[in-house]
Amino acid sequence: MDFEKYTDRLFCTGIVPVIKLEEESAAVALAGALRAGGIYAAEVTFRAAGADKVIKSMRQAFPDMLVGAGTVLTVGQADAAIDAGAQFCVAPGLNPLVAKHCIKRGVPFTPGVSSGSEIESAMELGINFVKFFPAEQAGGLAYIKAVSAPYSSVKFMPTGGINEKNMRDYLAFKKVVCCGGSWIVPDKLVKAKAWKEITALCRDAVDKMLDFSVVHVGVNCENEKGAVSGAAFFEKAFSFQKDERSTSIFAGSGVEFMKSPYLGKNGHIAVGTSNVKRAMFQLEKRGISFDLSTLKTAADGEYVSIYLQEEVCGFAVHIVKK
Repeated sequence: MDFEKYTDRLFCTGIVPVIKLEEESAAVALAGALRAGGIYAAEVTFRAAGADKVIKSMRQAFPDMLVGAGTVLTVGQADAAIDAGAQFCVAPGLNPLVAKHCIKRGVPFTPGVSSGSEIESAMELGINFVKFFPAEQAGGLAYIKAVSAPYSSVKFMPTGGINEKNMRDYLAFKKVVCCGGSWIVPDKLVKAKAWKEITALCRDAVDKMLDFSVVHVGVNCENEKGAVSGAAFFEKAFSFQKDERSTSIFAGSGVEFMKSPYLGKNGHIAVGTSNVKRAMFQLEKRGISFDLSTLKTAADGEYVSIYLQEEVCGFAVHIVKK
């Protein structure tokens, strides 16, 4: 798999469950539970026998999932994983022999690092995407920010101690591509084949990651005079301070009066999210389409906002970065 496509897929999914599965027969059901909860990637660890068979079953059942191998410690394990269809290999440390072998076979290898010297060893091999492990025990997000400062091209997948409480903080750091963890696939639920419970954990994690909330409602006015009048009323009635901009006037932060009609019969509803690109990925999986002509990006290429194709009760809907 192309390296940029690999990291982009990981970025979009945001959360990569680390799976230890003893029963190959449960592979498809578990993958289905992950997908139902909005998780479209999996790292199947070789700490369990038959990991290659689990990878093969998942890949065959769900070609749209990004499935890789974890705890790849030897060349033999790498070959078993790749032959089974693994799209990437991950390790807790950096074994140059395994790294070179995976690269030679055309499969991205993501080694575990926890220091500047280990990052430099990875870079020497041409690897700029690393697993920071064990993340919390090695110093957490503060340490990643400190140790990554000299290495502008290196991106991270923190794993170890990541959960629903700290995940969003890690993902907010631009050098973090995604977070790995097992909290959404706990051994107890996997062994009990509690697929609905796993789906619920995945959905909760995705919802927390995206952090959707309505941030404002835009009202289409016939002209600038109407926008001025609307904002003035809200200021008089509710003390919502006016904030005039080039195409609209805000009353406080929650209501926007458009100086001329824009998208949507009646106006628009803005839904904020922690990351617009990740939100688009998830919404597209839910059957939502976008008007790509409305996509706005920042100078660094980060997605800032985009409108959905559909209107709701006469209102256009767009998602915006909080």
